[in-house]
Amino acid sequence: MTTNDQLPDPQSLGYEEARDELVRIVQTLEGGQAPLEDTLTMWERGEALAARCSQILDGAQERLSGRTVTPGPEAR
Repeated sequence: MTTNDQLPDPQSLGYEEARDELVRIVQTLEGGQAPLEDTLTMWERGEALAARCSQILDGAQERLSGRTVTPGPEAR
């Protein structure tokens, strides 16, 4: 695994990029073959990527909620 210094900041990634990298990290961690220090580094990176994905999805939900108009009682 590359060190975090060589990887882009998770905040600069789009959803698909962050998700794909997170999937690769999970697959590597599930393999259980990485040294402890690498595992910790990957875990921390995975946490940051998961937070980025969640941030993007929350923003999309807010945008959708703002555009969804629920008819009020007067519309009936």
